[in-house]
Amino acid sequence: MRQMTLADRPVGRPVAHSDFAMVDGPTPEVGPGDMLLAVRWLGFEPAQKGWMENFGGYVAPMEIGDVMRGMGVAEVVESRDGKWPVGTMVTGMTGWTEYLVSDGTGFDVCHPGLPPEAMLGVLGIPGLTAWVGMHRIGKPVAGDVVVVSGAAGATGSVAGQLARIAGAYVIGIAGGPEKCRWLVEEAGFDAAVDYKAGDVSKQLKALASKGIDVIYDNVGGDILDAMLARIAIGARGVLCGGISRYEQGGKIAGPANYFNLVLRRASMEGFIVLDHESEWPAIRERLAALVLDGKLKWQADVLEGLENAPAGLARLFDGSNRGKQVLRL
Repeated sequence: MRQMTLADRPVGRPVAHSDFAMVDGPTPEVGPGDMLLAVRWLGFEPAQKGWMENFGGYVAPMEIGDVMRGMGVAEVVESRDGKWPVGTMVTGMTGWTEYLVSDGTGFDVCHPGLPPEAMLGVLGIPGLTAWVGMHRIGKPVAGDVVVVSGAAGATGSVAGQLARIAGAYVIGIAGGPEKCRWLVEEAGFDAAVDYKAGDVSKQLKALASKGIDVIYDNVGGDILDAMLARIAIGARGVLCGGISRYEQGGKIAGPANYFNLVLRRASMEGFIVLDHESEWPAIRERLAALVLDGKLKWQADVLEGLENAPAGLARLFDGSNRGKQVLRL
């Protein structure tokens, strides 16, 4: 079988193919109580670059030579009295490998009503993250103005739709007319800001003249600063991700407009979705119900072949992906 391992740390630069090495090895043998899982899908998250750098410290460090860490969907192809029968599709931290042996710990059965790759997107870490951040911190109510950065991505698109379902007026920030058009015409956002088309602050001022009640930030940097410039009294800021910082090395600059949190009596809070793992099954059921009812849209950008996994991760940072970036093995 083939596996892709960590070969270098992309600190202060983009992810490169040379950061990984493809290695061949024997398919692992299955012991009593275990199952052989064949990985069918891989999903990509911006946080993986931070794991490669050993940035953040909220997960165990990765060492050079380790199999690249990542979420996947796998099929049970052999079971020696294991937790699930042959043919069961499960999701969990598979890593970038074609096969692995597991007793089922850390894995969940895929939802029967949706394609298995949905467990990497709308029902996976992106969807779970969107739900926790929006409902636990943002807490939108009818009439609120909500602005989501990185809105065409797997997390941002779900976060914005959840706010819209709650009755908020939702503005998405994305790059390029195609992504902005999808947000409004397909995902049901009320408006979209193309950060490539001009001054984001001016665009937000025109769309949110009375201020922003909820910020859901996936980008950081200048985009976060532009949103903070427009916050309303009592606004809630959700710090979910920082795509802009992943290309930087050294110290991360803070937002210049942070003092608006004082002037507007607002709050801003970060979170890690792993801290809410006990809630994941219930949240997945709620998200699945919304998808099956046609109230929540999602899209997947599909690559093929384990050798293209580095390209899949890199696409998250140059804006190439459309929705959840996945790879089919």
